[in-house]
Amino acid sequence: MFIKIREGFILNKVMSLHDAVAKYVENGDTLAIGGFTTNRKPYATVSEILRQGQKDFIVYAGPGGGEVDMLIGEGRVAAYINCYTANSGYTNVSRRFRAFIEQGKLTYEDYSQDVLMLMLHASSLGLPFLPVRLMQGSGLMKFWGISEEKRKQMPKIEDLKCAEIENPMVPGQKVVAVPVPRSDTAIIHVQQASPDGTCIICGDEFHDIDIAIAARKTIVTCEEIVSDEFIRRDPTKTRIFGECVQAVVKAPYGAWPSQCYAYYDDDDAGLKEYDTASKYQDAEDAVKQLEKAAAKAAKALDEMMGFGTTTVEAKSGYGLATEHELKALEVINDALEARLHGE
Repeated sequence: MFIKIREGFILNKVMSLHDAVAKYVENGDTLAIGGFTTNRKPYATVSEILRQGQKDFIVYAGPGGGEVDMLIGEGRVAAYINCYTANSGYTNVSRRFRAFIEQGKLTYEDYSQDVLMLMLHASSLGLPFLPVRLMQGSGLMKFWGISEEKRKQMPKIEDLKCAEIENPMVPGQKVVAVPVPRSDTAIIHVQQASPDGTCIICGDEFHDIDIAIAARKTIVTCEEIVSDEFIRRDPTKTRIFGECVQAVVKAPYGAWPSQCYAYYDDDDAGLKEYDTASKYQDAEDAVKQLEKAAAKAAKALDEMMGFGTTTVEAKSGYGLATEHELKALEVINDALEARLHGE
């Protein structure tokens, strides 16, 4: 690849997705992920990380989606700092994320969305910490997902989740000090980028600009690579400057199955398919969960019979997807078998 250099600035940062991830994503990185639940999520880059095997990430994702859920499900996340994680409208709490927390497998810290987004912005400004008046009086102050003792064993996690301090400008007024992330690598998907890394983002920007500025390394995937001349036509559209970016990757549909404004909507079928697949960690887990559901249904049936119920009608077919319909029928059949055999 021919690379032009002007006063120490690389003008052509275009490379393959494989090479970008291999070069700029390292084990143990603090990883900042762009997008918002089902909007412009960098699925192509996350999928490449999963293929290559990098792991032990500290992850900041703003409002995360299926891309973080996959990293969690594959055991690649050492700690997750977040406000919520969902494929909104499809999976209101991402399933691997929820399962790993319930099973005690995920080190997780919870902030309110407004505070987390401000933390990421503060990171782009280089602030040492961030004073806010948000979260005061809430359980988010009292309950810590990562204890102070555990934090001291994690070099890339600050010792405190938050601390109430006095406002030096207003004596007697208390504010909340929260930490500022120190990101190693940001991964972002945009609509258009030039070879030097200058990016155009159409629609909502979310926290993508902040993490691109703050991170030591930024990988940008884009729907289109456009010329420098095209970028210069309308500077008001420029959102991320090339100085912030280390790698530019042409990846049409790189945000799929999430949406990419002005290019494609989210994939209804794809997100529903992920919702179904992510219910189970693997085939063994699927068998266990179906057995658990059948036992629960049989118990409910026994309780109903105990109240004198003589007939129970089980229905299915209320607009369910085929896989959900089959699961419902299987649970109904197992409950019936258990009842007939007196189990």
